[in-house]
Amino acid sequence: MRNYSNSLLDPDESVILIIDEQPAMFFAVEGKNRENVMNNVVGLAKTARSFNVPCILSTVESKKFSGELYSKVKSLYPKVNPIDRTSINAWEDNNFKRAVSETGKKKLIIAGLWTEVCVTFPALSALEDGYQVYIVTDACAGVSKEAHDMAVIRMAQAGAVPVTWMQVLLEFQKDWSNQETYTKVMSIAKENGGVYGLMVEYAESMLNK
Repeated sequence: MRNYSNSLLDPDESVILIIDEQPAMFFAVEGKNRENVMNNVVGLAKTARSFNVPCILSTVESKKFSGELYSKVKSLYPKVNPIDRTSINAWEDNNFKRAVSETGKKKLIIAGLWTEVCVTFPALSALEDGYQVYIVTDACAGVSKEAHDMAVIRMAQAGAVPVTWMQVLLEFQKDWSNQETYTKVMSIAKENGGVYGLMVEYAESMLNK
């Protein structure tokens, strides 16, 4: 079977970056349902953990302004201290950039707040440095719908690929015969997958009958 890993996401080649998903950043979000964004970034973090994909967590000015990383994400990585920065562009922080480089992965899957700033800046910088960049648009949000939409367009025009968190989950799974991750994927779908998760619960209940 031909390997399509160049065009499709592969957990062995990917690293997930969760940037500035913090209270002060959420407060300013407009044009999107904040609870949906919070749910989706948790689903993405669970996806990284379930497929053993490196997940780099970063915050900006957490002690002075923005607050700690969203607790439901932090609880998934209790032994990881998010990289706290002063730089608006995470790519300009030496600790952040080093953490990405040390994974040895070239496919960066990015979620963060706000789309037009803390996602766009590192995305464009990483593209310039030769990385493949994927933007998890439903785990990002901006200060307005227009700000988010224009940022996604700008990144896409530069070469970044827009995706959604559930797409990442299922693209990693690839085949339902992959039993090593099947149960984990179903659990994530039920907990964070909305109507799809409800469908999974219904199917399981009918099969059990």
